[in-house]
Order: sequence, then C-alpha cells, then structure tokens
Amino acid sequence: MTTEEKIHLIQACKGVRPVSQLTAYDYPTARLLDEAGVDMLLVGDSLGMMVLGFPDTTSVTLQHMVHHTAAVARAQTRALLVSDMPIHTYDTPEQALESARALIDAGAEAVKLEGGCTVEPMIHALVQAGIPVQAHIGLLPQHIKEDGGYRMRGKSDDEVAALTADLQAVTRAGAFSVVIECTRAEVAAQLTAASSIITIGIGSGHGTCDGEVQVFHDLVRYFPWFTPRFAVQHADVAGSITSAAKKWASGLLLPREK
Repeated sequence: MTTEEKIHLIQACKGVRPVSQLTAYDYPTARLLDEAGVDMLLVGDSLGMMVLGFPDTTSVTLQHMVHHTAAVARAQTRALLVSDMPIHTYDTPEQALESARALIDAGAEAVKLEGGCTVEPMIHALVQAGIPVQAHIGLLPQHIKEDGGYRMRGKSDDEVAALTADLQAVTRAGAFSVVIECTRAEVAAQLTAASSIITIGIGSGHGTCDGEVQVFHDLVRYFPWFTPRFAVQHADVAGSITSAAKKWASGLLLPREK
C-alpha cells in the first residue's frame, strides 16, 4: 500500500471510527504493534526519555531520529510510519526540507513537527515537496522550557483563540492530521468539530478527538519511573521483566544436574 493510500484511509476515518497511533522506537515493537492493527506508528522524540535516558525531548538530535526511524522502517509496516522532527531541525523552510528528507530516506512515510502559526511556512514547504506532515499543537514538549512547563492548554479565551489560529494555520499549510496535546477536553472537542483534518489527542480527554496517540512505554508500563496521569496502562512489562530476571538470576545459584 502506498503512503498516499494509507493517508487516504486514515482521513476517511473522520466521523466513522477512532484512529489509533502508538510510538515505536525499534524493530520488534514496530512489528508487534503493526500486527496488532494500529493505524499509525510514531517514531517520537519521546525516545529521548523512554530509550536514551534524557530528562526531556530537547536533547534528541536528527541523528537519533534517523537511527530509530530506520529500525522501525525495517519492520515494513502496514501502518503509516510517522517520524518526529527534533527541536531546531526545522527553524526555516529550507532546514525543514533537509531534515525531513533525511527521515524519509531512513524510511519514514510522514514527519511530525510542533507548532501552529509559527511553522506554517515549514509545513507548506514540506507538503509542496511531497512530504506528508502531521502537525502538533497545544502543549509542545520541545518548548516546555520557554512555555512554562507541562501544563494544560486552553484555559483562557486568549489560549483558545491561539489554538484555533494554530489549527487553521496547519490546515491551510496542508497537514493531513494534527496532534492536540494536553488541551482542555471541551476545547479539544471544539477544535475537532471545527477541523477538516484528523485530530489526534493525547492528554486532552478521551473521545474528544478523531483518534488518540499514546507512548507505547506508558501503555504497557515499560517505563515505571514516571507515567503521565492521563496514560491508561494495559500491561506491566516492567514487572514481567523484573520477575523474569530475578528467576533467571536465582536459577544460577541452583546446583547443575549431573
């Protein structure tokens, strides 16, 4: 299935069924999630915390993203493969094109970048070059230091107006979908109702958007040291790994059979 066909199927879900998106940073995870029927896989810059041990996403480089994108792409997924563009790799339209092409060459089928009105020229340049773009508005993890940290967006009339303008900007620029992160549920629902493109929520209330994205490690409790309050856990991978390692280590103490 071509990238265009995948995107068309995702866009056709609006008003019909929820769209699913999960992060994947490696080959086996990508294969498992793809076989489970997830619509989109995101090689997120959240790998900075989940895989590389950074405190946030701002230390993630384009080289990191290319490396992990290539690993996920080797799974040859049925799902649409989207890769995050890390901070300061799309400060200008020209830089955005260069960075996006590196991710596409690594196997990504679309790229995601954070921002609304401020990145409209970058999204437009990418789309004009034939590179599909997923936008990202609301809370922007790459900008937490200057934006006041991890806090809910859409609490004031001014913030709602800014979010509305951001949605209009990314739609006008040609994004095929938009992530709405940590935005008040009623505001996320209003944005979705007014949006002609697919909205994907995270931390913005269940059922308020056309679909949801979640960090895989949060979904299966693979990163137990911190879990967002909004994350729903459906497994305990951390517990299973710890138990298996303890059983194996204890078995080493047992006498060998003759």
